[in-house]
Amino acid sequence: MKYSGIDLHSNNSVVTVTDETDRVVAEKRIPNDLSRIIQFLLPWREELAGVVVESTYNWYWLVDGLQEAGFVVKLANTGAIKKYDGLKHSGDEADARHLAQLLRLNILPTGFILPPEQRALRDLARKRMQLVRSRTSHILAIENIAARQRGMKINSNQVKRLTADEVDQMEFTGDVGLAIKSNLAVVITLNAQIDLLEKRLQEKMNERAEFALLSSVPGIGRILATIILLEIGFIGRFADVGNFASYARCVDSQHMSNGKKKGEGNTKNGNKYLAWAFVEAANFALRFNAEAKRFYERKKAKTNTVVAIKALAHKLARACYHILKEGKPFDVTRCFA
Repeated sequence: MKYSGIDLHSNNSVVTVTDETDRVVAEKRIPNDLSRIIQFLLPWREELAGVVVESTYNWYWLVDGLQEAGFVVKLANTGAIKKYDGLKHSGDEADARHLAQLLRLNILPTGFILPPEQRALRDLARKRMQLVRSRTSHILAIENIAARQRGMKINSNQVKRLTADEVDQMEFTGDVGLAIKSNLAVVITLNAQIDLLEKRLQEKMNERAEFALLSSVPGIGRILATIILLEIGFIGRFADVGNFASYARCVDSQHMSNGKKKGEGNTKNGNKYLAWAFVEAANFALRFNAEAKRFYERKKAKTNTVVAIKALAHKLARACYHILKEGKPFDVTRCFA
């Protein structure tokens, strides 16, 4: 049996093939050319237990291409891999060999490989989030200019409806007015693009039965339901509700020994988009759902607002897991009993 690890970089990859004793059978630094990497691995395709690729920002083309070529591909969760700190020498070759060794020992932390079509839709939802963050920065810039120049209070909804003619009517000096119009032009453009992406996402997501189920949860509307579903991918990949809550960053990370806390683990290990979505859902839920608000108030009385919000987010995350596993709508009594 053979094992392969690929240390993926922006313009080249170090590809290694090892045997059952971790002896290097073949190793080479290859430009990021799919055909050349496949050609290098072809002699061992039938013997390979798998090819491990690092989960870096640019893995799509390599993982998809290797799978299409008939290789068993594993996506390494780099955030969960810690190399031995006592090593004197390290490098790309050592990294590639280490990935192959973890595969051989069957202790490789892996990431989930979404099918390309689902991945594209998920990335579209992430693109929407990026545009919304950008729009918010320009809206805040307009609010700040108005407050600084005139002591005016303009909220975000007013800025979104603002027109260039209305800016002229405010009679700001030439340069100040131009600055506001510049931000406003970007906001208008982003509004159009965000609407376009949201329309596309809704066309795809309305077809899914899970979408209606998640929308029954307090605080989760069509946008949050879309983000949560696309980030989960397939609920069956989580062994239990605890694994899902951990992936959504809704649980503490701590190291215990003899009943005492000895430190913390990697608190950022998990999905940051799910973490954001459930915190947003918690903030909406406590405003519009009486049971959620009571739960939040009880937690806040014992801790603080941040911990209370996270506790409510944890509750909603666990509820979503059971909803998707069982195919049943939200049960407020079961959630907040």
